[in-house]
Amino acid sequence: MTLPLQDNILIVDFGSQVTQLIARRVREAGVYSEIAPFNTAAEAFERLKPKGVILSGGPSSVMWENSPRAPQAFFDAGIPILGICYGQQTMMQQLGGNVEGGESGEFGRAFIEVKQGCALFDGLWSEGEKHQVWMSHGDKVTQLAPGFEVVATSEGAPYAVTANEAKRFYATQFHPEVVHTPDGAKLLANFVRHVCGLAGDWTMAEFRATKIAEIRAQVGEGRVICGLSGGVDSAVAAVLIHEAIGDQLTCVFVDHGLMRLGEAEQVVSLFREHYGIKLVHVNAEERFLGGLAGLTDPEKKRKFIGGEFIAVFEEEAAKIGGADYLAQGTLYPDVIESVSFTGGPSVTIKSHHNVGGLPERMNMKLVEPLRELFKDEVRVLGKELGLPDIFVGRHPFPGPGLAIRIPGEVTKERCDILRKADFIYLEEIRNAGLYDAIWQAFAVLLPVRTVGVMGDHRTYDSVCAVRAVTSTDGMTADIYPFDAAFLSRVATRIINEVKGINRVVYDYTSKPPGTIEWE
Repeated sequence: MTLPLQDNILIVDFGSQVTQLIARRVREAGVYSEIAPFNTAAEAFERLKPKGVILSGGPSSVMWENSPRAPQAFFDAGIPILGICYGQQTMMQQLGGNVEGGESGEFGRAFIEVKQGCALFDGLWSEGEKHQVWMSHGDKVTQLAPGFEVVATSEGAPYAVTANEAKRFYATQFHPEVVHTPDGAKLLANFVRHVCGLAGDWTMAEFRATKIAEIRAQVGEGRVICGLSGGVDSAVAAVLIHEAIGDQLTCVFVDHGLMRLGEAEQVVSLFREHYGIKLVHVNAEERFLGGLAGLTDPEKKRKFIGGEFIAVFEEEAAKIGGADYLAQGTLYPDVIESVSFTGGPSVTIKSHHNVGGLPERMNMKLVEPLRELFKDEVRVLGKELGLPDIFVGRHPFPGPGLAIRIPGEVTKERCDILRKADFIYLEEIRNAGLYDAIWQAFAVLLPVRTVGVMGDHRTYDSVCAVRAVTSTDGMTADIYPFDAAFLSRVATRIINEVKGINRVVYDYTSKPPGTIEWE
């Protein structure tokens, strides 16, 4: 990442599952932020020259041998630092305090009492007040580092918030980044704007201008090929790159026969007719469905589709005389989750993202103009670029398309059945005015057939599941609480209008919407 932004915050990731939320809260305060794993934080510090540093939480204990630490240079740089949970503990330990493990920890909702004011609390919390926070720690600070004072306590953490006002070092044992700490976002905004003195004027218009200049500098006179999937990410990436380099960009839309109803026509119309972007439309339905024949393992299906996409790109690049760069709509969560900071399973979970490079034989470099953005920020950028709302606001759709919404073997007949059912479901959601309130909704054609009765006839057809989730960041999700009348209307329409389905069920599972969907 090479954005030359003057006002930014570096977030050091010690492996917390909610580190991304810190970055989001900082950006919501109008300040650009980046996350770096602890083992590359020193390099990121030199590159970004941040105006402040936030140390995240994490699963380690500072009492373990070789547990992660913040670079000492951070504490000597004369800039504000905020430590959160593990970040507080390593700050205290590194600066001369002490941390110990207890027989019991403090997890979940807690209440802190403000003992005295500090810059972190200015205009927000006052002495004597009690406030709800979210704790998640086993170890705790038992002795402060020199120069620090206690500014808030909780029942389980006598050093819940500590401060060294002279050095502008602050530390919280609780997690201000999560919604369970009601004033947490305001505390983080206080840190980046009041303590660090940043204006909070980072905007998507600024990102757009900076990124266009960066694309031009990276590509020069080179040619770029961009794969369009029909989703928001690749669409926004393509329009941004086209604005930067014009006809040096050629988009390749691979119609693999796994798109939603009418989506292929929308993509071609938008990019060819509205934006005037050079577009190659490859009708590869037979090629993909032929390769998927007999495949039932979800990971094998993903790998085949990904490999075939690369093969198509290679062929199309050769037809247009070659390309120097391949553009992808990689997002910031993809980048973060593709690096296993603490040995976690993220790389396996996110196997459908093309993060980490290309096969050497392609002889192309990557252009990833969105890799600093979260999903909702991509939508904002899309509006900034003039993409129509119906396109920018579209629910996320995976690259493998309907293939991962058809457990078992994928055939044209099953795709056509699912396309119709999915269209009806989304149409009813739009008719009810609920589309924008839902992060992602889709239908799934289950590998189950049931006996049913329609009129005077018995049927033996497939079961369709419908799912809808709400989310603010695409990382966690909860079910959307449809009422019974809505679900009944959807089920009736699908059963009546889609031949091959005789039963509809609602998936009441709460799980991340963009990882492994249904296989």
